Amino acid sequence: MAYEPIENYGIVGNMRTVALVGTTGSIDWFCYPHFDSPSVFAALLDDQKGGHFRIAPTSAPFSVKQFYWPDTNVLVTRFLSPDGVGEVTDFMPIDLSRAHVAHHALVRRVKVARGVVRFRVECFPAFDYARERHAVEIGKDGARFTARSLALSLVTPTRLERQDTGVVGEFALEEGESAVFVLGREGETRRCSDSIEAEIEALFEDTVAYWRGWLRKCTYSGRWREIVHRSALVLKLLTFEPTGAIVAAPTCSLPEFVGGGRNWDYRYSWLRDAAFVIYGFIRIGFVEEAAKFWSWLEAAIHDSKGPLQAVYGIDGRADLGEDVLPHLDGYRGSRPVRIGNAAHRQLQLDVYGEIMDAIYLSNKYGLPVTYERWTGIRRMLDWLGDHWRDQDRGIWEIRGEPRDFVYSKLMCWVAFDRALRLADKRSFPADRARLLSIRDEIYEEVMHRGWDAELQTFVQSYGSKSLDASVLIMPLVFFISPADSRMLATLRAINRSPRAGGLVSDSLVFRYDTDTSIDGLTGREGTFNLCTFWLVEALTRAGAHDPSLLDEARLVFERMLGYANHLGLYAEQTGPRGEALGNFPQAFTHLSLISAAYNLDRALG
Repeated sequence: MAYEPIENYGIVGNMRTVALVGTTGSIDWFCYPHFDSPSVFAALLDDQKGGHFRIAPTSAPFSVKQFYWPDTNVLVTRFLSPDGVGEVTDFMPIDLSRAHVAHHALVRRVKVARGVVRFRVECFPAFDYARERHAVEIGKDGARFTARSLALSLVTPTRLERQDTGVVGEFALEEGESAVFVLGREGETRRCSDSIEAEIEALFEDTVAYWRGWLRKCTYSGRWREIVHRSALVLKLLTFEPTGAIVAAPTCSLPEFVGGGRNWDYRYSWLRDAAFVIYGFIRIGFVEEAAKFWSWLEAAIHDSKGPLQAVYGIDGRADLGEDVLPHLDGYRGSRPVRIGNAAHRQLQLDVYGEIMDAIYLSNKYGLPVTYERWTGIRRMLDWLGDHWRDQDRGIWEIRGEPRDFVYSKLMCWVAFDRALRLADKRSFPADRARLLSIRDEIYEEVMHRGWDAELQTFVQSYGSKSLDASVLIMPLVFFISPADSRMLATLRAINRSPRAGGLVSDSLVFRYDTDTSIDGLTGREGTFNLCTFWLVEALTRAGAHDPSLLDEARLVFERMLGYANHLGLYAEQTGPRGEALGNFPQAFTHLSLISAAYNLDRALG
């Protein structure tokens, strides 16, 4: 085994979990049965101990093409060799109303389109992040892997042999022949029957029909329809269907710089994403998904009297205790490998603004706020009114000392601004005088203490000389006019190259300079994809007053599209050689892509 580049993976899933499938035909990340469950395959984090499930031709050389079945999340990995053309189709069933052989399972179907291709299958699970031993049994219907916490069956008519902690097998297929492999929980996967291939074909058709039917609800028909559709499909895959929560990413501890220690677990749902999720989904027609996320959000913040957590479990749990797994080497030696996320204990005041913006948008687009919910909002705002001056750890969840982050204060302004708008729109009772007073006080303070007259830019925190790309959101939340002289000066400052003191490298945006910003961490990182799309939106809005900036917005956007992987997927960051860095794929990146595409397309007319 060897580490594949992060961008060499596609994902399949069932809105409960996902599997990452490499262009090698290997599944190198799979947590089961849920996104945040312990891993079964984790070769991404340790290519020796992590576990994998690989199906690929035995003969070399061969070339590979990987693509999604059109308008679906069904993934095809096609191998082209001198002997013939074979392919592996991976998917997870969505329609669970029938008693299929693959109930809640991962399906891998191997077919040969031309010639004769010999394949090798290797299935080496490593339960509980490779911490738990398991037994292996071979039967006439495949294999069974039994650990203390979980038992999985690999159902297949193909002959398998035991090898150490896994199973292997080789088989040849001629043109038109196929073989199937179904991996799922023991008791939820049925035994093989003479009709298994027919059952899998029916399940494949059902899954394709589900995704195409879902995507037909999309109302976006602009210039970048294909990449917007793919982003929507990714976001749907990252939705935990039982609660409506959306995970930030389905992976953990993929590094923000190879060999560095900036490795985090993103398999949870951040309140910060709330407004972006609701805005993104509603804008392109997915009102039901926005409503489900809103229901999860309501449950998460219900009856909150103290500070809100920034992040919760996909089932709503609050404790996300962070641990290090020292027995895993990390992706290409990037230690430590972390599970859980200590950010749940941080004070991040910006979440109040994002939540209130989400509530305001929900009410505006057909999800009316009830009086009971408004009562809870007033309690939340009462707490924020007493604490907005507190220092916090901000949107980037720094591990250093708390500070007065400009973004956090800005989003506190958003919280009170949206509360006032909502109260007036719905005639809700509110202490309007206090809300208005605090809102205006925050505004004056940000303009006075968040602006550096010498640098001619808004800065990262009060008294700081560091730039921060998060301030690009100012015109997006209507804090400041996109044509305001201060905003235009900030755009110019950020839009310079790092050598000239800015944050932009060939249109790609660093969130801040890790050498000058005290974030409590060592090491470097790549450009932040979310911030690049925020730059597009800021330029788009300024372009209403300066057409040259609109042209620049389109150039930056379309250049950024070139950094997606071969399937249209983005990680959190982009490295110096254009490689994907950080957890993958990242929901926030795809949400910001949708928003940028929607608003840029509308501005271009």
